[in-house]
Amino acid sequence: MKREEMMVACCGDLSGKVRGKAFPLAQMEKRLKRGIGWTPTNVQITCFDAIAESPFGSLGDLVLIPDPATRVSVESEEGAPNENFVLGNIRYTDGRPWEFCTRSILEAALERLQKVAGVTLYGAFEHEFQIKHLVSEVGKAFTLGGFQEERHFCEAIVAAMREAGVTPDTILKEFGAGQFEVTMGPQKGVTIADHSLITRELVGLVARELGYDPTFTPIRDPAGVGNGVHVHMSMLDSEGNPVTHDPNGKHELSDIAGKFVAGILKYLDSIVAITAPSVVSYLRLTPHRWSAAFNNLGFRDREASVRICPVSDISDIDRASQFNFEFRAADGAANPHLALAAIVHAGVQGIEEGLEVPEATQEDLSLLSTEALAARGYVRLPQTLEAALQRFKENSTVCGWFPEGFADVYVKHKEGEIAFLADKSQVDICAAYESAY
Repeated sequence: MKREEMMVACCGDLSGKVRGKAFPLAQMEKRLKRGIGWTPTNVQITCFDAIAESPFGSLGDLVLIPDPATRVSVESEEGAPNENFVLGNIRYTDGRPWEFCTRSILEAALERLQKVAGVTLYGAFEHEFQIKHLVSEVGKAFTLGGFQEERHFCEAIVAAMREAGVTPDTILKEFGAGQFEVTMGPQKGVTIADHSLITRELVGLVARELGYDPTFTPIRDPAGVGNGVHVHMSMLDSEGNPVTHDPNGKHELSDIAGKFVAGILKYLDSIVAITAPSVVSYLRLTPHRWSAAFNNLGFRDREASVRICPVSDISDIDRASQFNFEFRAADGAANPHLALAAIVHAGVQGIEEGLEVPEATQEDLSLLSTEALAARGYVRLPQTLEAALQRFKENSTVCGWFPEGFADVYVKHKEGEIAFLADKSQVDICAAYESAY
């Protein structure tokens, strides 16, 4: 049978899934102007393909307008269809940004950062995932042999990333059974999240071509290793110069970067419902999992929520250009645009409030009492999604960062996700997320 090449216009939704519609590739130029039709209630489709309570019902019409800068075209092997997709923004039919478009929400957050601080965000995501048929293997953590066994898979991912315009950085056999980590080169602004989303989709594409079944679930087994998402960030001035590092600043953070980090930590317990938004996310965000359990800054500490990353004195890249910090309280259930928007808004809030840079912890905070933590400005992060949502919706400052009505819709979306899991065992809940992500 004959086949006509198609392009899929996509968007990342509240569940972190990538949804869209396909159209003939020959229509690309026309679709850049008129887009494709979209339905408001689509925003309430959960990761389990149930529809959460929606204020839109069956009403309303929107358009998804592709951004040609995000176009991905990956040539497949002979006989297989090529991969073509493009990300876009959801708009009203008169062209206005729709309040619940995650990419537009991130663009607004980045505009706020530029307006308040005069800087551009520069950063990259790191993704951990597992290949299901390999999860029973042991003795392969970080090994050459573990990589060699999946060299074809790893090299195909890197090739697909490069062909798609994403700069590959590293890919490795991680600590967990069947676990890998893929990282990408840093980008500016909204492209940081675009490349995160694209990379995840390319991992899935390559895996399916090989008959593999990957999962980005935050955790497959409460007793096992979790899969995190780490967001590396720094800042550039209007001329593209790095402005995150100050050799005389506290922890070598510049004034702007220090206040930004302080804002993230102050509001972390109220945004973690967005950055770690699944029921099983909170099985991972516990002490001694190399994830994050408190709103603390760490100096090269992989259990801190925000970590100041090391620099190399022998690198050919200067210290200021290397210097960055890493947000660690996120996972693959999060929409990268929405998660980054929440992080940026929290950071800008810290700049506006002139917050002091906190001390960097070098101890096990889980050994401290609630009173001792509070005396030093630390809180235990929420331990369930329900608790995280409660902190989110009760924080008027955080809710005010987002368009009117967003907080209510987001909470209802997550409540629909929780309702789907009612009466399921922890094992069944983990299995449901493993399948969904």
